Amino acid sequence: MATLKEQIAQWNSATLWRADAPTGTGASPVAPVAASAAPSVAAPAISAVTSVAQHDLAASKAASVARESIDRDGYFEMKTMLHQKLLQRIDLTAVETMSGDRLQSRLRELAHQLIEEEQLPVNQQEHDQIIDDLQHEILGLGPLEPLLADPTISEIMVNGSKNVFVERRGQIVRTDVRFNDDAHLMKIIDKIVSRVGRRIDEASPMADARLPDGSRVNAIIPPLALDGPTLCIRRFAVVPLQMADLMAKGALTRDMANLLAGMVKAKANIIVSGGTGSGKTTLLNILSSYIPENERIVTIEDTAELQLQQDHVVRLETRPPNIEEKGGISMRALVKNSLRMRPDRIVVGEVRGGEVIDMLQAMNTGHKGSLTTIHANTPQDALGRIENLVSLSGMNLPIKALRQQVVAAINIIVQVNRLSDGTRKIIKINEITGMEGDIITTQDIFIFEVEGTSADGKVIGKFKPTGVRPAFADQLQKAGIVLDQNMFDPDRASASGPN
Repeated sequence: MATLKEQIAQWNSATLWRADAPTGTGASPVAPVAASAAPSVAAPAISAVTSVAQHDLAASKAASVARESIDRDGYFEMKTMLHQKLLQRIDLTAVETMSGDRLQSRLRELAHQLIEEEQLPVNQQEHDQIIDDLQHEILGLGPLEPLLADPTISEIMVNGSKNVFVERRGQIVRTDVRFNDDAHLMKIIDKIVSRVGRRIDEASPMADARLPDGSRVNAIIPPLALDGPTLCIRRFAVVPLQMADLMAKGALTRDMANLLAGMVKAKANIIVSGGTGSGKTTLLNILSSYIPENERIVTIEDTAELQLQQDHVVRLETRPPNIEEKGGISMRALVKNSLRMRPDRIVVGEVRGGEVIDMLQAMNTGHKGSLTTIHANTPQDALGRIENLVSLSGMNLPIKALRQQVVAAINIIVQVNRLSDGTRKIIKINEITGMEGDIITTQDIFIFEVEGTSADGKVIGKFKPTGVRPAFADQLQKAGIVLDQNMFDPDRASASGPN
């Protein structure tokens, strides 16, 4: 593991590229600026304003007007210049002995000195913004830091250096955040993936990673990404959501929440099914919170995202192969190994390959109460996808034998969907009941019935029990889980309209 000194030296390399000159300004492309260069490399507009301010104090009004006209490219060139000079002032040896707060304070002092020395024409607000940006560049993830600090943002999508979108409350909006250029964005991506021991380069142009707070990161770069490096960050709450939060958001009813909690406690094998961004991992986290504290839990993920609150948890994560295509550890290998670790529960972040057959066998061989997620649009699609994934394992089971294993292993499929208004709801709680011939039979216990859309685009509908009492209810009673028997009354519907 590299030291902080080595990381700063690596992430803030000596050669920095200035932002591309805007089209139509007459400016010519610039070459890399070496960190050892003595002359200032501030943008022409900034230099002109500085000269006016120094020449005649009476021209301060004109300087202010000129400063307001400095475009975004000029700001990035100014920040790049200060960043370069700031790195020259940092004593990387002393960095190792500084606390985080002391290092931040020292960086602010140095940045303030540089702004004063360069006599940059900035007001107090701009002064503070530049210092914050420089701190983010050296210690954090640059332009992404303000977005990561915003609790209302659930997803950050970077499509090249100049196009950054976020998702707020289910709606995607464009931001004014941008990077200096693609090289700047690449540096941030490399900083993220290198923290978790992964790499991204032309030989391996895709990478999954995670941030310290558990947020999931996917990056893909040229030549696969045609319009520049692309980054997607799936945010997770610093304080994990609870079932009460989902009820407050209208994602399910209290009866549905009580049923799901009871099924987890009674060791039902549950699959959470849904599309991308529908909230599968969030729901899996919440369901796992009902696992008793005295049980040993083993989690298996491609990229660690789960935030289990219990003490007795063993977290496993897959490993991609190295540059020689060796040393990779697959999800299937981890599922097999987990069976030797004396787990009471196995929680797989998502089944997406041959590991599904090992998961089914684990559920059938004494590891009841296991949880996982799968990409599918309906419970029936989830069953079909499980069959397709088993074929990837290389096992040639007769279709009837495979379906019998699925029926014996899985009790409940919980379908979560992201609706047209951006809200996420549990639209079905579906129970697998058995087989009729070669066909798996299921029954819906709860459904969300869409009734229409409001004038402002909000989906209006109702959560409804279907009137079917789950066959699993007997197992709930044996486990001491007492539920309100009226919760399955089909007349007990709960409206869900605009929030």
